[in-house]
Amino acid sequence: MSTTAVDPARYSFRVTWSEPDEEFVATCVEFPSLSWLDVTPEGALAGLRSVVDEVVADMRERGEDVPEPLSTRHYSGKFQVRLGEDLHRRLVMEAAEQHVSLNQYVTRKLAAAS
Repeated sequence: MSTTAVDPARYSFRVTWSEPDEEFVATCVEFPSLSWLDVTPEGALAGLRSVVDEVVADMRERGEDVPEPLSTRHYSGKFQVRLGEDLHRRLVMEAAEQHVSLNQYVTRKLAAAS
């Protein structure tokens, strides 16, 4: 979270079709409670961007922390995952069979899954 100036255009927006609503819905990862429906994807995005701009301005006015856009955050490339013993053993064995480190094996599996 940040109290410094954040450009709302840098937030992570997504527009998808909503079958139940029979309209396009725009969402923002940094503001999961906000969305906007419209008959066109462009309208949905424009509507949500306007709401996000208003929310960010209101948060600044109240001195609240404004979420930092995911696109501007810095990542170390490291994270820890706790596994059960059986899964850990299986992954170590599969990595050994591939003649790679456990880290390389898990990285490849994650990349292939995305």
